[in-house]
Amino acid sequence: MTLYDELVARGLVAQVTSEDEIKDLINNGKATFYIGYDCTADSLTAGHFVTLTLMKRLQQAGNKPIALIGGGTTTIGDPSGRTDMRKMLSREDIDHNAACFKKQMERFIDFGEGPGQAMMLNNADWLLSLNYVELLREVGACFSVNNMLRADCYKQRMEKGLSFLEFNYMIMQSYDFYHMFQTVGCNLQCGGNDQWSNMLGGTELIRRKLGKDSHCMTINLLTDSQGNKMGKTAGNAVWLDPNKTSPYDFYQYWRNVGDADVMKCIRWLTFLPLEQIDEMDHWKDAQLNQAKEILAWELTNMVHGKEEADKAQAAARALFSGGGDAGNMPSTELTDADFTDGSIGALTLLVKCGLAASNGEARRLIQQGGIAVADEKVGDPAAQFPKEKFTGEGVIVKKGKKVFHRAVLA
Repeated sequence: MTLYDELVARGLVAQVTSEDEIKDLINNGKATFYIGYDCTADSLTAGHFVTLTLMKRLQQAGNKPIALIGGGTTTIGDPSGRTDMRKMLSREDIDHNAACFKKQMERFIDFGEGPGQAMMLNNADWLLSLNYVELLREVGACFSVNNMLRADCYKQRMEKGLSFLEFNYMIMQSYDFYHMFQTVGCNLQCGGNDQWSNMLGGTELIRRKLGKDSHCMTINLLTDSQGNKMGKTAGNAVWLDPNKTSPYDFYQYWRNVGDADVMKCIRWLTFLPLEQIDEMDHWKDAQLNQAKEILAWELTNMVHGKEEADKAQAAARALFSGGGDAGNMPSTELTDADFTDGSIGALTLLVKCGLAASNGEARRLIQQGGIAVADEKVGDPAAQFPKEKFTGEGVIVKKGKKVFHRAVLA
């Protein structure tokens, strides 16, 4: 099976500009390809997983990746899939976020100077020095406003009002491809399927300005069986940074995916052989829980390493299967200062453990019946817990059905 055939078999490929040309490029290690990452936060998320694993698959086949940090395009903001305008970031914030991205990507991608090693570029290096009038004269005539307004990436924003700033995003992304095609031989752009219109703008600009062919390949977006984007839990992103999402919580997110989604996630995101995955396709009932454990362990191992993956799995099994080491679950050490007159209030406990962002949120969780301490549901937001309760192994605080946290006296 060729690489392209495997990508199709895994269900990853959404759209391509020329299937025969792209097959030849990636199957024979002739692609110098880029995937762009606008650095709107200081960590990548689980939503970036599909493109990160695609980059790794292509690199393993001898192709050269370019991880393009959007230091320039982040100052504009991609309107794709948005109903509102993105927050404007300072150059300092963007540079900091870019450095964080590279550190995380290095767990997946081999960066270096060799033929098949990855490059990391930042489009701020060429976009921020462009002269606006010269840019208009160079590329403006290559874009049809009528065609741009029909692009999927603008449709949602058009309903509430598309700013001229965002309208330029397609031109900037197209210019990236045009620039790297000339300077580093980039001949293929890859990305999520919501980027299709922007990506075609780049191939058209290269064709009209240089008279040469370039190519695009999009992959399907990671969504659940209801069509919602995966990679968020309780409204918050699942981050690759362990300080923002602990390895245990990261593991638990994938351990708790829906039955209808687990096999798709294994096909798309793991590097398990297709033959093994095909056999797992027939698993049902209790075997699906085993499949979820495999998915969660594989992804946690990729992001956080084997030790953290093993610890997260042991903690999860301690809670759900009655075995393993409960000490590996996320925990918070309480000090004497957290107690008043020898007790700690329920609201303070939840905020201290990071299970609620504020006393107000903690109160709502308790009123909704979503909190248990030491296996006893907390019904009163004014509840107090004595200090001695937290000695020794501490107390397990449970939020909902799937979030567990250990509070222990230091």
